[in-house]
Amino acid sequence: MPHANPSETTPRLWRGRLQLLALVGVAVLPMVLATAMYYGDFFVPQSRSHHGELVSPGLTLQDLGLSNPQEGEGRWQLLVTAPQACDSDCERLLYLSRQIHIGLGREANRAAHTLVVAAADTQQQAQWRTDDPKLQIIQHSLPSKGPQGAACELWLVDPHGNLVLRYGADTEGKPVLNDLRHLLKLSNIG
Repeated sequence: MPHANPSETTPRLWRGRLQLLALVGVAVLPMVLATAMYYGDFFVPQSRSHHGELVSPGLTLQDLGLSNPQEGEGRWQLLVTAPQACDSDCERLLYLSRQIHIGLGREANRAAHTLVVAAADTQQQAQWRTDDPKLQIIQHSLPSKGPQGAACELWLVDPHGNLVLRYGADTEGKPVLNDLRHLLKLSNIG
């Protein structure tokens, strides 16, 4: 049995070690880089695909003092909140939520729109029901300390009752519609 020449085994040995290091590097380097990016906050893209304000994780309808009106139906919600009576901003958001719901087209059955208002007279409620029979109206005083602001707001709520995105009274309909379509596309629930 011939023995290998030590001068020939050294390059083969180094080549094998380099191949092993390359394989380990290909597997480990992305994980190390991703961890460094996460904790070091560098090379993180600043652009976002959503137009509304992303709500802190873990906030639910219960934080607004509400139970989920769509519980068991598995539908997304366009929720308009009015801490006081429904003023012109509230009416505008209500109209906007109805138009967004209509704009969903064949996906409209996966979403609903709801108004939560502190005070509304019966004549105003009758007018809203005439304008939009599918609108759910909840008369409820919102808590003074909570995620909502003092003005009317539009919220996107997932089927589990989690608050996802918030929009101010000055929002336009197209960005909200795009956000909702994107969420419906990615969502396996609702």
